[in-house]
Amino acid sequence: MSLDAVLARIDADLPQSLDRLLDLLRIPSISTDPAFKPDCARAADWLVAELQDLGFDASARATPGHPMVVAHGGSGDKHLLFYGHYDVQPVDPLSLWDRDPFDPEIQDTAKGRVIRARGASDDKGQLMTFLEACRAWKAVNGSLPAKLTIFFEGEEESGSPSLIPFLQDNAAELRADIALICDTGLFADTAPAIVTMLRGLLGEEMTIHAANKDLHSGMYGGAAQNPIRVLTRILGKMHDDQGHITIPHFYDGVTELPDAIRQQWQSLAFDHAAFLAGVGLSVPAGEQDRTPLEMIWSRPTAEINGIWGGYTGDGFKTVLPAEAHAKVSFRLVGDQDPDALRKHFRAWVEAQLPADCRIEWKDHGNSPAGVMAIDDPAFEMARAGLTEEWGRAAAYVGCGGSIPIAGYFKTYLGMDALLMGFGRDDDQIHSPNEKYDLECFHKGIRSWARILAKLS
Repeated sequence: MSLDAVLARIDADLPQSLDRLLDLLRIPSISTDPAFKPDCARAADWLVAELQDLGFDASARATPGHPMVVAHGGSGDKHLLFYGHYDVQPVDPLSLWDRDPFDPEIQDTAKGRVIRARGASDDKGQLMTFLEACRAWKAVNGSLPAKLTIFFEGEEESGSPSLIPFLQDNAAELRADIALICDTGLFADTAPAIVTMLRGLLGEEMTIHAANKDLHSGMYGGAAQNPIRVLTRILGKMHDDQGHITIPHFYDGVTELPDAIRQQWQSLAFDHAAFLAGVGLSVPAGEQDRTPLEMIWSRPTAEINGIWGGYTGDGFKTVLPAEAHAKVSFRLVGDQDPDALRKHFRAWVEAQLPADCRIEWKDHGNSPAGVMAIDDPAFEMARAGLTEEWGRAAAYVGCGGSIPIAGYFKTYLGMDALLMGFGRDDDQIHSPNEKYDLECFHKGIRSWARILAKLS
């Protein structure tokens, strides 16, 4: 094994690596729109062909939705599973794009060269960093660096409806020592990171009913119950004045940060003032006894995402509405149980309903938090590889959002995941003019080569 030779091959072959990425980016694999179903199948077949060219036993597996791509190759004592997704978000509004989203281009910008296209960062550019590292490794050493399973999904951007059944049906084939996921980003422009904490998600929608029709507020005001008033009174009690959440048993399963992780986070020197100023805010609004990084990475939340009822059109209408509606989401951490929390939240709300009111519930799914066991030596090996490539100590970080696949790997395959990505905050994923920095693509390939050298 010659890591230096592999890195040199990556550098020399970068133009060809870019050409392959651009070919994949030209395929409009929008998973949520049935009109693009043939294109999703085409993207899966494209990846199968690339994997077969690298020596993998690869195939596209049919699902009720879009195909899964599964491939096996290499040998060794360490079995690694690499996950990515080939589907992309819709491009609407098309008028805000500076060019055709599926006509990728390398552009010069004030911050350097970028790859401009839908899916450049999320997630085609990211998954191709791993394949190109494998390509260079095989070209130099004649074989793949470890026993590898590749797993590419085609429905990540549309809720992954086929994923859990596929994991359950194919658990024995997919199970490995550890999963590698490349669907995250750098902490700062040049600060590599491994995500070890992912918040889970629980969604609830509620409708409070009162009278059997909208009422005239002059005739019934004061005597009739107003469901908007009931709803806002209840939801207004979800937080106390210090930002703590008051729902009974809400904090069951919430764990404290290990001291070593807290020290790493402090060393990141997170500028929360600049973070909030970027969206026109200035004061952290969460639990006041927590740092801003804790608020967004390791603490749970309860947020009202939408609230409506009565007359909301132009002008004015003095109505007492028959119904009031709200959507509430919870970001979960540690060992919080989303099913138990749903029961506690509903019971808490229902206990506060006055006479003449009833409530109707609609759930919007849930997923638990993901907490990785960083005592696995693979984590420190990967951290060392990232540090060597980027010249800056890689940190274990949290993620305020949810990446359900990591939790599903834990639940259905019994394995932890190393989440390492090379996106930047300004990549505009899910938005017009998405991009992926050429430096991130190049150093991402080199990073995987270093990590594979250590893991194997």
